[in-house]
Amino acid sequence: MSKVSLSELLVYAKNADYTWIVLGMFLGLLSHLSRAYRWRFQLEPMGYNVKLGNSIMAVFATYLINYTIPRAGEVARASILTNYEGVPFEKGFGTIVAERIADMIVMLGIIGITLFLQFDFIYGFLIERFDTTKILVAIVVGLILIFLFSKFINKSQSKFALKIRSFIVGLIEGGLSIFKMKKKWAFIAHTLFIWGMYLLMFYVTSFAISDLEGISAGAVLIGFISASFSIAATNGGIGSYPLAIYAAFSIFGIQEEPSIAFGWIMWSSQTLLIILFGGLSLVYLPIYNRNKKNMP
Repeated sequence: MSKVSLSELLVYAKNADYTWIVLGMFLGLLSHLSRAYRWRFQLEPMGYNVKLGNSIMAVFATYLINYTIPRAGEVARASILTNYEGVPFEKGFGTIVAERIADMIVMLGIIGITLFLQFDFIYGFLIERFDTTKILVAIVVGLILIFLFSKFINKSQSKFALKIRSFIVGLIEGGLSIFKMKKKWAFIAHTLFIWGMYLLMFYVTSFAISDLEGISAGAVLIGFISASFSIAATNGGIGSYPLAIYAAFSIFGIQEEPSIAFGWIMWSSQTLLIILFGGLSLVYLPIYNRNKKNMP
């Protein structure tokens, strides 16, 4: 738990340079728009020419819904295309899985670069916070369960098994769409752009807090990674985002007050962006598609 009081946070918020905060929000907006545009590259090889407007609104709706139930937004995102563009759910969801894999590869690349630059800090951070034995046991048990379940699905002729097989085939087709794209290099460029904007918005927003002036590249990278993990593990990083940043910044001797304040400013500004555009998307989606009947 943070010992920073609300009054202290309000002082930081009052004295913050909002020019940098707005710029950070703009960079975040660019990353979301790029993600929506990139998604269309995956759908095209399967014969679906999705409207850019629907793609953009589906992406923003995803982020907003993820604040309620973690990962529920991805399901809603695929469902939106099913309703308004006629893309089978399993295929749409498969493309989302594929793009998450691409994002994970870039994230691993960022971690690898950070590990190379700040090995001692990263190693100590991971050892302190994760029980490696439990993680390995969970992975082994999970692999065994997946193997047994796949054996059952392959041999069974029940309606349930047939539906599961059909779903998996569609999922695989969506996942493999990344390799069938005519614009695969554009996809890669957008992926790098998305994560470049994520990093840049994190760094730029730090300028809003005068106490963080001169923050090192290592602190920015580790703070960014820690904050990203907090978002993946919770409902959009609610409550945990500032603490994750402080946990990372504290390794570099950065005080708690500016770290927590920056975390809340960073999280609040990006959350405001999501609430605004996500809410508008959910409201405008049926209006935007009012002349098109919902497809099965």
